[in-house]
Amino acid sequence: MALKPTIYKLNIALSDLNRNHYDSIGLTIALHPSEKPERMMARIVAFCLNDQEGLMFTKGLSVVEEPDIWVKTLDDQLKLWIDMGEPAPERIKKSSRLAPEVLVYSFNSKSDTWWEQTKGKVSAFENVKYHQFDWEQIQQLATLAKRNMDWSVSISGDTVYIADDTQECEVTVRPLE
Repeated sequence: MALKPTIYKLNIALSDLNRNHYDSIGLTIALHPSEKPERMMARIVAFCLNDQEGLMFTKGLSVVEEPDIWVKTLDDQLKLWIDMGEPAPERIKKSSRLAPEVLVYSFNSKSDTWWEQTKGKVSAFENVKYHQFDWEQIQQLATLAKRNMDWSVSISGDTVYIADDTQECEVTVRPLE
């Protein structure tokens, strides 16, 4: 019998000072059986950084042809493709052809090695931007994971500040160039 995903519910009071964007977001997130809480939390941070109308989690790990997060227009055209982790150069190339804007958020302990090996192969894709979350900060953020969460998220500069009713932490977003 296949394992089922674990469902998390999250309410976010978002203040993005960089974009002068404020929102109240209610999310239902599925943690895939093969996914670790750190990856789920990185997906949530990426969602907050890109909050806009039409932004949605996809089936992610369950459907290889889809990104983790996307925005589609009303006529079902891809507007934004967001991949988490360390995608292969072939996947980045494909996504750069499918969407006018592509974002890659790397977040684990092997991010630096992946970037050094990959950057020469993907530098020609002008519509793709690469970012890295600090792995230790993502690990700390994963300690906030509960089945029902209420967060206050503030984004200022290159830092995302996250607080619930008992803890707070921050995640630094570093552009990879």
